[in-house]
Amino acid sequence: VQLQASGGGLVQAGGSLRLSCAASGFTSDYYGIGWFRQAPGKEREAVSCISGGGGNTWYENSVKGRFTISRDNDKNTAWLQMNNLKPEDTAVYYCAAMKTTVPLWVGTMSAEYDYWGQGTQVTVSS
Repeated sequence: VQLQASGGGLVQAGGSLRLSCAASGFTSDYYGIGWFRQAPGKEREAVSCISGGGGNTWYENSVKGRFTISRDNDKNTAWLQMNNLKPEDTAVYYCAAMKTTVPLWVGTMSAEYDYWGQGTQVTVSS
C-alpha cells in the first residue's frame, strides 16, 4: 500500500485548503483513513479519521466545524477540506491507512495505522 498526500501550502488565516490522499495497493479489505499532523516541537496528533466503509467519522475538538473528511472508495482517494484555517493549524499533515475487517471502525490512534504517506506542509499566516 502506498499513500500520496498533496494539497498543502501557505494560506492566510481564515482561508481554506483541501488535502488529498491518493492510495494504491488496497486489497478487498476495508481501510480506514486518518489525517494526522505534527507541528514543530509537538507530538503527532490525529486530526480527523474516517472508517473504511465511509460511514463513520471523527474529528479532533479544535477542528470540529472547520474540517471535513471524506473519501471515494472507487477512486481510492480521501480528502480533508480545511476551512477557516488558523495559525495553530500550521503543521505537516500526514494521511495514513489502517487495514480492518470492521467497515465502521474509526481509528484515532496512530499506532492503529499500518501505512503512512509522506507529509504535506500546511502553513497558516496570521
